[in-house]
Formats: sequence, C-alpha cells, structure tokens
Amino acid sequence: MRKYFTNCTTAEEAKDLYRKLAKQLHPDCGGDAEEFKRMSAEFSEVFDSLKNTHRNAEGKTYTKETQQTAAEFMDIIEQLIHMTGCTVELIGSWIWVSGNTYEYRDHLKKLGFKYSKQKKAWYTHEGPYKKRSKKNYSMNDLRNMWETTEFEQEDSERISA
Repeated sequence: MRKYFTNCTTAEEAKDLYRKLAKQLHPDCGGDAEEFKRMSAEFSEVFDSLKNTHRNAEGKTYTKETQQTAAEFMDIIEQLIHMTGCTVELIGSWIWVSGNTYEYRDHLKKLGFKYSKQKKAWYTHEGPYKKRSKKNYSMNDLRNMWETTEFEQEDSERISA
C-alpha cells in the first residue's frame, strides 16, 4: 500500500514529490533514516510504473520511452539537496540548476550536468538529446512549454565543493 505517492499519475509528479520528501525526510536534513528508506523504496516502485508517462504544460499526458532508473534520479537529488544558494527546477524530464552554482561547478560536472551559457544554468537530461529545430528557447519559454516545479535551496548542512 502506498503512503507517499498515492496521487501521482506521471513520472514528473513522482519526481517532484520525491524531491520535496527527500528534503523533509533525509537524515542529513533532520529526518528519520528508516522513514526515508521506506519513502525511497516506494518511489522506486512508483517510478518504475510511471517512468514512461509524462505531462506537458497544457496538462496533456503523453508517453515517452525512458531508460532512467529511480536510483539514478535519487542519486542526483541526494547530491543536490545540500547545494545552498542554488535553485533546482524540474522542467519536463530535465533538471536545471541555477543561482549561486560557481562553487559547485566541478560537482555538477561529475553528476553529468552541462552548462548553458545562454540560460546561465546547469542542466541534465536522461539519454541522448537531438535538437529538432534551430530555435533557441529561453528559460521562460521552456517553463511555459513543460510542466515545471522549482525548488529554492534552504540553508542547511552544505556539501564540500
């Protein structure tokens, strides 16, 4: 029986909720380790069932094949939890990190993030990406095209940069 992810219908919703719950339940943020493990196990189960179901900004649901696993996503979030001064956004199936990222640049590179000079933000995306048009989209354009959730990092125990 699900406790945390009862109302999730898409992979993005599950990822958004996992990110919020990880910030609350993670032992480094004052949460209970056993409760965090239970929530993570439930996320793995839910993500595996929803990983190919997505929603765009208009609310339309679509199916897109993905190879990303729940463990890969959880590992990235685990690393991002402690980056103070940064803003983490889930835009569609992409993770964007902006704000005061300079001191974390090496760490973000190790996680597989790339830097966009135009958008002044770091990004990662599961699998290969082929640009389909020559149009350059701003961050606001992307936010308007895809379902978006933004997380402002609070001051908490920091990772060593």
